[in-house]
Amino acid sequence: MQTNMQSNPQAAPAELEFWFDFGSNYSYLSVMRIEQLARQAGVTVLWRPFVLGPIFKAMGWDNSPFVLQKAKGNYMWRDMARQCDKYGVPWRQPSEFPRHSLLPVRVALYGEREPWIAEFCRRVMLRNFSADLDINAADSVAAVLLQLGLDAAAIIDAAQADANKLRLKERTVRATSLGIFGAPTCFVGDEMYWGNDRLDDAVERARRAGESA
Repeated sequence: MQTNMQSNPQAAPAELEFWFDFGSNYSYLSVMRIEQLARQAGVTVLWRPFVLGPIFKAMGWDNSPFVLQKAKGNYMWRDMARQCDKYGVPWRQPSEFPRHSLLPVRVALYGEREPWIAEFCRRVMLRNFSADLDINAADSVAAVLLQLGLDAAAIIDAAQADANKLRLKERTVRATSLGIFGAPTCFVGDEMYWGNDRLDDAVERARRAGESA
C-alpha cells in the first residue's frame, strides 16, 4: 500500500507561547534569541508580555529572589556575563534591578500581535541590560517607538487606556492559572518550559508538533 507522504496543507501552524518580563534578566537572553530560533524552525512566536511582581507577591516575596538571596544573586550576575558571551548578546549589569517596566509591558501587550512587537521588545531589553537606561518613563518608551517609525504618542495613549490596563490584570490571572512562577516561560500546547536554558527545547517541540499536526 502506498503511503501519502505529502504534508497536510490545512495543518495548524507550529506555535509557541512566549511569556516574558522586561525586568527579568533571563527573559533578556530569550527575547534576543527567540525570533531567529523560531524562524529557523518554522515556528510562530506568540508574544505574552506580563509582570512577575504579582506572582512573586503571591509567593510571599516582595522582590526578585536574586535580590532576596544574595548568594543566588551573585551567581546570577556571573552567569549572565557568561551566557551573554556565549550567545554574543551585549551585556552591562544594570545599576537598578529589577527595573520598573509597567509602561513597556502595557505597550507590548497592546502591540503583541503587531509586526513591530519583536523589535520593540529587543530594543527595550537592550536599554535595560546593555545600555543601563530607564525603561519605564514615557519618554524612554516613546524613544523606542519613534526609532521604529511608529506613532509613539498614539500607541502610549492606547496602552494606558483602561481597557488595556484591564487586559494586563487579566494576563496576570492567566499566568497564575497556568502555574507560571518565573520568566521566561514557554508553552507548546500544555507543555511548559521554564528558563532561557529550555528555550531551544521548546522551539524544537513546537517544530515537531507542527510537523505532526
